[in-house]
Amino acid sequence: MSSDQHSNDLAGFLRARRNQVTPERVGLPEGPGLRRTPGLRREELATLAGVSIDYYTRLERGKETRPSPAVVDSLARSLLLDGDEHEHLRRLAARAARNAAEPPAAPSRAVRPGVLLMLESLRPGPAYVLSRTLDVLAANPGGLHLYAGMESWPAEQRNLARYYFLHPAARELFPEWETRIRGCVARLRALAGIDPDAPDLTRLVGELLLKSDDFARLWERYDVRPHRPGTKHFRHPEVGDLTLGYQPMQLDGTPGHRLVAYYAEEGSPDHDAMVLLDMIGTQRATATGAGEDGTGQSYDSRRAPLRRRDIPR
Repeated sequence: MSSDQHSNDLAGFLRARRNQVTPERVGLPEGPGLRRTPGLRREELATLAGVSIDYYTRLERGKETRPSPAVVDSLARSLLLDGDEHEHLRRLAARAARNAAEPPAAPSRAVRPGVLLMLESLRPGPAYVLSRTLDVLAANPGGLHLYAGMESWPAEQRNLARYYFLHPAARELFPEWETRIRGCVARLRALAGIDPDAPDLTRLVGELLLKSDDFARLWERYDVRPHRPGTKHFRHPEVGDLTLGYQPMQLDGTPGHRLVAYYAEEGSPDHDAMVLLDMIGTQRATATGAGEDGTGQSYDSRRAPLRRRDIPR
Protein backbone atom coordinates (compact mmCIF):
# COMPACT_ATOMS: atom_id res chain seq x y z
CA MET A 1 0.00 0.00 0.00
CA SER A 2 1.32 3.46 -0.90
CA SER A 3 1.70 6.36 1.51
CA ASP A 4 -1.14 8.03 -0.42
CA GLN A 5 -3.43 5.16 0.60
CA HIS A 6 -2.51 5.62 4.27
CA SER A 7 -3.50 9.29 4.06
CA ASN A 8 -6.72 8.23 2.29
CA ASP A 9 -7.52 5.93 5.24
CA LEU A 10 -7.21 8.92 7.58
CA ALA A 11 -9.29 11.10 5.26
CA GLY A 12 -12.00 8.44 4.92
CA PHE A 13 -12.29 8.02 8.67
CA LEU A 14 -12.63 11.78 9.21
CA ARG A 15 -15.32 12.07 6.53
CA ALA A 16 -17.29 9.12 7.89
CA ARG A 17 -17.23 10.38 11.47
CA ARG A 18 -18.04 13.98 10.47
CA ASN A 19 -21.14 12.76 8.65
CA GLN A 20 -22.37 11.07 11.84
CA VAL A 21 -22.20 14.15 14.10
CA THR A 22 -25.18 16.50 13.82
CA PRO A 23 -24.90 20.20 14.71
CA GLU A 24 -27.30 19.67 17.62
CA ARG A 25 -24.98 17.15 19.26
CA VAL A 26 -22.16 19.70 19.46
CA GLY A 27 -24.36 22.68 20.33
CA LEU A 28 -24.40 24.37 16.93
CA PRO A 29 -27.48 25.82 15.22
CA GLU A 30 -28.38 24.22 11.90
CA GLY A 31 -28.10 27.57 10.15
CA PRO A 32 -29.98 28.84 7.11
CA GLY A 33 -30.41 26.99 3.86
CA LEU A 34 -30.55 23.34 2.88
CA ARG A 35 -27.78 21.17 4.34
CA ARG A 36 -26.15 18.90 1.79
CA THR A 37 -24.47 16.73 4.42
CA PRO A 38 -26.17 14.64 7.11
CA GLY A 39 -23.62 15.76 9.69
CA LEU A 40 -21.27 18.66 10.25
CA ARG A 41 -19.99 20.82 7.44
CA ARG A 42 -16.22 20.96 7.01
CA GLU A 43 -16.08 24.56 8.14
CA GLU A 44 -18.10 23.73 11.27
CA LEU A 45 -15.74 20.94 12.27
CA ALA A 46 -12.69 23.08 11.51
CA THR A 47 -14.04 25.84 13.78
CA LEU A 48 -14.80 23.40 16.58
CA ALA A 49 -11.32 21.86 16.31
CA GLY A 50 -9.53 25.23 16.15
CA VAL A 51 -7.91 24.70 12.73
CA SER A 52 -8.31 26.58 9.49
CA ILE A 53 -10.90 25.45 6.99
CA ASP A 54 -8.17 25.09 4.36
CA TYR A 55 -6.07 22.87 6.65
CA TYR A 56 -8.98 20.60 7.52
CA THR A 57 -10.04 20.36 3.86
CA ARG A 58 -6.52 19.21 2.97
CA LEU A 59 -6.71 16.58 5.73
CA GLU A 60 -9.97 15.23 4.39
CA ARG A 61 -8.65 15.16 0.83
CA GLY A 62 -5.49 13.31 1.82
CA LYS A 63 -3.23 16.25 0.96
CA GLU A 64 -2.13 16.87 4.54
CA THR A 65 -0.53 13.81 6.16
CA ARG A 66 1.17 15.09 9.31
CA PRO A 67 -1.42 16.40 11.78
CA SER A 68 0.13 17.14 15.16
CA PRO A 69 -0.98 15.17 18.25
CA ALA A 70 -2.76 18.31 19.46
CA VAL A 71 -4.76 18.55 16.22
CA VAL A 72 -5.62 14.85 16.35
CA ASP A 73 -6.85 15.20 19.94
CA SER A 74 -8.85 18.31 19.10
CA LEU A 75 -10.49 16.59 16.14
CA ALA A 76 -11.33 13.60 18.33
CA ARG A 77 -13.04 15.84 20.88
CA SER A 78 -14.94 17.73 18.19
CA LEU A 79 -16.09 14.50 16.55
CA LEU A 80 -17.23 13.14 19.94
CA LEU A 81 -15.01 10.06 19.55
CA ASP A 82 -14.89 7.60 22.40
CA GLY A 83 -11.60 6.22 23.72
CA ASP A 84 -11.33 3.40 21.18
CA GLU A 85 -12.16 5.66 18.24
CA HIS A 86 -9.71 8.30 19.48
CA GLU A 87 -6.92 5.72 19.62
CA HIS A 88 -7.86 4.53 16.13
CA LEU A 89 -7.56 8.11 14.83
CA ARG A 90 -4.11 8.41 16.41
CA ARG A 91 -2.98 5.22 14.67
CA LEU A 92 -4.28 6.38 11.29
CA ALA A 93 -2.50 9.71 11.68
CA ALA A 94 0.75 7.98 12.66
CA ARG A 95 0.59 5.69 9.62
CA ALA A 96 -0.17 8.59 7.29
CA ALA A 97 2.87 10.47 8.64
CA ARG A 98 5.43 7.79 7.86
CA ASN A 99 6.37 5.99 4.69
CA ALA A 100 4.51 2.76 4.05
CA ALA A 101 6.33 -0.44 4.88
CA GLU A 102 6.23 -3.70 2.96
CA PRO A 103 3.00 -5.61 3.67
CA PRO A 104 3.65 -7.96 6.62
CA ALA A 105 3.18 -11.69 6.29
CA ALA A 106 0.04 -13.19 7.80
CA PRO A 107 0.55 -14.55 11.34
CA SER A 108 0.84 -18.26 11.96
CA ARG A 109 -2.39 -20.28 12.06
CA ALA A 110 -0.81 -23.06 14.15
CA VAL A 111 -2.27 -23.42 17.64
CA ARG A 112 0.16 -24.51 20.34
CA PRO A 113 -0.42 -27.95 21.95
CA GLY A 114 -0.79 -26.37 25.38
CA VAL A 115 -3.63 -24.18 24.12
CA LEU A 116 -5.41 -27.24 22.70
CA LEU A 117 -5.18 -28.81 26.16
CA MET A 118 -6.72 -25.64 27.60
CA LEU A 119 -9.68 -25.96 25.21
CA GLU A 120 -10.24 -29.49 26.45
CA SER A 121 -9.98 -28.46 30.10
CA LEU A 122 -12.62 -25.75 29.65
CA ARG A 123 -15.32 -28.27 28.71
CA PRO A 124 -18.28 -28.32 28.93
CA GLY A 125 -17.90 -24.60 28.35
CA PRO A 126 -17.67 -23.78 24.64
CA ALA A 127 -14.29 -22.34 23.74
CA TYR A 128 -12.30 -21.62 20.60
CA VAL A 129 -9.17 -19.89 19.38
CA LEU A 130 -9.49 -17.03 16.89
CA SER A 131 -6.97 -15.39 14.61
CA ARG A 132 -6.85 -11.60 14.46
CA THR A 133 -9.23 -11.74 11.48
CA LEU A 134 -11.69 -14.02 13.35
CA ASP A 135 -10.69 -17.32 11.73
CA VAL A 136 -11.66 -20.23 13.99
CA LEU A 137 -8.29 -21.93 14.36
CA ALA A 138 -9.31 -24.51 16.95
CA ALA A 139 -12.37 -25.30 19.06
CA ASN A 140 -13.62 -27.80 21.60
CA PRO A 141 -16.85 -29.68 20.69
CA GLY A 142 -19.21 -27.11 22.19
CA GLY A 143 -17.23 -24.21 20.77
CA LEU A 144 -17.55 -25.49 17.22
CA HIS A 145 -21.22 -26.43 17.48
CA LEU A 146 -22.23 -23.21 19.24
CA TYR A 147 -22.27 -21.60 15.79
CA ALA A 148 -24.90 -23.84 14.22
CA GLY A 149 -23.89 -25.16 10.83
CA MET A 150 -20.31 -23.89 10.86
CA GLU A 151 -19.02 -27.45 11.32
CA SER A 152 -20.18 -28.25 7.77
CA TRP A 153 -17.74 -25.69 6.33
CA PRO A 154 -14.15 -26.72 5.50
CA ALA A 155 -11.77 -25.80 8.31
CA GLU A 156 -10.07 -23.06 6.28
CA GLN A 157 -13.44 -21.36 5.69
CA ARG A 158 -14.47 -21.19 9.36
CA ASN A 159 -14.47 -17.52 10.25
CA LEU A 160 -16.87 -15.65 12.55
CA ALA A 161 -17.23 -12.65 10.25
CA ARG A 162 -17.93 -14.91 7.29
CA TYR A 163 -20.45 -16.81 9.42
CA TYR A 164 -22.27 -13.68 10.63
CA PHE A 165 -22.74 -12.29 7.13
CA LEU A 166 -22.86 -15.30 4.82
CA HIS A 167 -24.20 -18.32 6.72
CA PRO A 168 -28.01 -18.71 6.41
CA ALA A 169 -28.32 -19.84 10.05
CA ALA A 170 -26.71 -16.73 11.56
CA ARG A 171 -29.78 -14.47 11.61
CA GLU A 172 -31.81 -17.15 13.39
CA LEU A 173 -29.02 -18.02 15.83
CA PHE A 174 -28.58 -14.44 17.06
CA PRO A 175 -31.76 -12.59 18.13
CA GLU A 176 -29.55 -9.46 18.32
CA TRP A 177 -27.99 -10.07 14.92
CA GLU A 178 -27.59 -6.38 14.01
CA THR A 179 -25.72 -5.72 17.25
CA ARG A 180 -23.44 -8.70 16.63
CA ILE A 181 -22.54 -7.71 13.08
CA ARG A 182 -21.83 -4.11 14.12
CA GLY A 183 -19.37 -5.34 16.75
CA CYS A 184 -17.78 -7.75 14.29
CA VAL A 185 -17.15 -5.06 11.66
CA ALA A 186 -15.91 -2.62 14.29
CA ARG A 187 -13.27 -5.13 15.41
CA LEU A 188 -12.07 -5.60 11.83
CA ARG A 189 -12.00 -1.82 11.36
CA ALA A 190 -9.84 -1.51 14.48
CA LEU A 191 -7.41 -4.04 12.97
CA ALA A 192 -7.41 -2.13 9.69
CA GLY A 193 -6.23 0.94 11.56
CA ILE A 194 -3.22 -0.96 12.89
CA ASP A 195 -2.30 -3.16 9.92
CA PRO A 196 -4.34 -2.25 6.82
CA ASP A 197 -1.91 -3.96 4.44
CA ALA A 198 -2.24 -7.39 6.03
CA PRO A 199 -3.06 -9.97 3.31
CA ASP A 200 -5.37 -11.99 5.60
CA LEU A 201 -7.42 -8.87 6.38
CA THR A 202 -7.61 -7.56 2.82
CA ARG A 203 -8.74 -10.95 1.50
CA LEU A 204 -11.52 -11.28 4.07
CA VAL A 205 -12.76 -7.69 3.72
CA GLY A 206 -12.67 -7.94 -0.07
CA GLU A 207 -14.77 -11.11 0.01
CA LEU A 208 -17.35 -9.67 2.39
CA LEU A 209 -17.62 -6.35 0.54
CA LEU A 210 -18.38 -8.33 -2.61
CA LYS A 211 -20.86 -10.76 -1.08
CA SER A 212 -22.68 -8.80 1.64
CA ASP A 213 -24.45 -5.46 1.33
CA ASP A 214 -24.81 -5.39 5.12
CA PHE A 215 -21.05 -5.65 5.56
CA ALA A 216 -20.42 -2.92 2.98
CA ARG A 217 -22.91 -0.63 4.76
CA LEU A 218 -21.24 -1.06 8.14
CA TRP A 219 -17.68 -0.95 6.78
CA GLU A 220 -18.30 2.58 5.51
CA ARG A 221 -19.28 3.77 9.00
CA TYR A 222 -15.70 3.41 10.30
CA ASP A 223 -16.84 2.30 13.76
CA VAL A 224 -13.99 0.80 15.79
CA ARG A 225 -14.25 -1.45 18.87
CA PRO A 226 -12.00 -4.01 20.57
CA HIS A 227 -13.36 -7.38 21.72
CA ARG A 228 -14.51 -7.13 25.34
CA PRO A 229 -16.13 -9.50 27.88
CA GLY A 230 -19.92 -9.66 27.95
CA THR A 231 -22.87 -11.95 27.32
CA LYS A 232 -24.38 -13.39 24.16
CA HIS A 233 -27.85 -14.78 23.61
CA PHE A 234 -28.23 -17.72 21.24
CA ARG A 235 -31.37 -19.29 19.78
CA HIS A 236 -29.74 -22.60 18.96
CA PRO A 237 -31.66 -25.06 16.73
CA GLU A 238 -30.54 -28.09 18.79
CA VAL A 239 -30.34 -26.97 22.41
CA GLY A 240 -32.77 -24.05 22.46
CA ASP A 241 -32.28 -20.58 23.92
CA LEU A 242 -29.22 -19.93 26.04
CA THR A 243 -27.45 -16.85 27.36
CA LEU A 244 -23.76 -17.28 28.08
CA GLY A 245 -21.10 -15.05 29.50
CA TYR A 246 -17.88 -14.92 27.52
CA GLN A 247 -14.30 -13.85 28.14
CA PRO A 248 -11.78 -13.12 25.34
CA MET A 249 -8.11 -13.60 26.24
CA GLN A 250 -5.03 -12.69 24.23
CA LEU A 251 -2.58 -15.59 23.99
CA ASP A 252 1.03 -14.66 24.68
CA GLY A 253 3.58 -16.25 22.41
CA THR A 254 1.38 -16.33 19.30
CA PRO A 255 0.69 -12.82 17.97
CA GLY A 256 -2.92 -12.23 17.02
CA HIS A 257 -4.33 -15.39 18.61
CA ARG A 258 -7.19 -14.97 21.07
CA LEU A 259 -8.98 -17.59 23.15
CA VAL A 260 -12.71 -17.03 23.77
CA ALA A 261 -14.36 -19.03 26.55
CA TYR A 262 -18.08 -19.18 27.41
CA TYR A 263 -19.59 -19.96 30.78
CA ALA A 264 -22.87 -20.24 32.72
CA GLU A 265 -23.77 -20.79 36.35
CA GLU A 266 -23.76 -24.49 37.19
CA GLY A 267 -27.27 -25.93 37.60
CA SER A 268 -28.90 -23.22 35.49
CA PRO A 269 -30.85 -23.97 32.28
CA ASP A 270 -28.11 -22.19 30.35
CA HIS A 271 -25.50 -24.50 31.87
CA ASP A 272 -27.65 -27.53 30.98
CA ALA A 273 -27.84 -26.34 27.37
CA MET A 274 -24.09 -25.80 27.36
CA VAL A 275 -23.49 -29.36 28.62
CA LEU A 276 -25.86 -30.72 25.99
CA LEU A 277 -24.04 -28.83 23.26
CA ASP A 278 -20.75 -30.37 24.39
CA MET A 279 -22.33 -33.85 24.37
CA ILE A 280 -23.68 -33.38 20.85
CA GLY A 281 -20.29 -32.27 19.57
CA THR A 282 -18.52 -35.18 21.24
CA GLN A 283 -21.09 -37.67 19.96
CA ARG A 284 -20.67 -36.52 16.38
CA ALA A 285 -16.90 -36.45 16.55
CA THR A 286 -16.92 -40.02 17.88
CA ALA A 287 -19.39 -41.19 15.25
CA THR A 288 -17.26 -39.88 12.40
CA GLY A 289 -13.87 -40.68 13.90
CA ALA A 290 -13.05 -36.96 13.75
CA GLY A 291 -10.96 -35.05 16.25
CA GLU A 292 -12.48 -32.55 18.60
CA ASP A 293 -10.41 -29.43 18.02
CA GLY A 294 -12.29 -28.22 14.95
CA THR A 295 -9.12 -27.54 12.99
CA GLY A 296 -9.55 -29.83 10.04
CA GLN A 297 -12.33 -32.35 10.58
CA SER A 298 -15.84 -32.70 9.25
CA TYR A 299 -18.57 -33.38 11.78
CA ASP A 300 -21.65 -35.49 11.04
CA SER A 301 -24.65 -33.17 11.39
CA ARG A 302 -27.17 -35.95 10.61
CA ARG A 303 -26.96 -37.59 14.02
CA ALA A 304 -30.20 -37.24 16.04
CA PRO A 305 -29.81 -34.52 18.69
CA LEU A 306 -29.75 -35.32 22.36
CA ARG A 307 -32.30 -33.78 24.70
CA ARG A 308 -31.90 -31.91 27.97
CA ARG A 309 -33.27 -34.84 29.94
CA ASP A 310 -30.37 -36.92 28.60
CA ILE A 311 -27.90 -34.83 30.60
CA PRO A 312 -26.44 -36.93 33.44
CA ARG A 313 -27.12 -35.65 36.96
